[in-house]
Amino acid sequence: MNYKLMNLKVFGDERGKLVSLEGNLSVPFDIKRVYYIFDTVPDQERGKHAHKELEQIIVAMDGACQFVLDDGKSREEVWLNRPDVALYIGKNMWREMRHFSYGCKLMVLASKHYDEKEYIRDYNKFLESLQNK
Repeated sequence: MNYKLMNLKVFGDERGKLVSLEGNLSVPFDIKRVYYIFDTVPDQERGKHAHKELEQIIVAMDGACQFVLDDGKSREEVWLNRPDVALYIGKNMWREMRHFSYGCKLMVLASKHYDEKEYIRDYNKFLESLQNK
């Protein structure tokens, strides 16, 4: 499985806490795009796609959600629920997001600029793409 949970280094004192994310240092790639997901609703699912070459780091800035990660051979469930833990998702990983806490906020760092051609949005085509590698 091409994913891992990463404990982020937290700096803080009585004034609060800070996490710094730097491309090619704490993030294992050059950051090309940052986006965030907010106003989530518990009974709605998101994701349901894979990326051919894109890598991502995802942080639950507030709230929680569950990721279902699939490499075509097995599926694993991972919860994101802390702003000091990031989820790295590598290339060719199917992802589904569900069980959002109300108002969950996710920040995503991506290794590439947005390109619709990078997405595989059909699970059967995802499996076919893995067989062709």
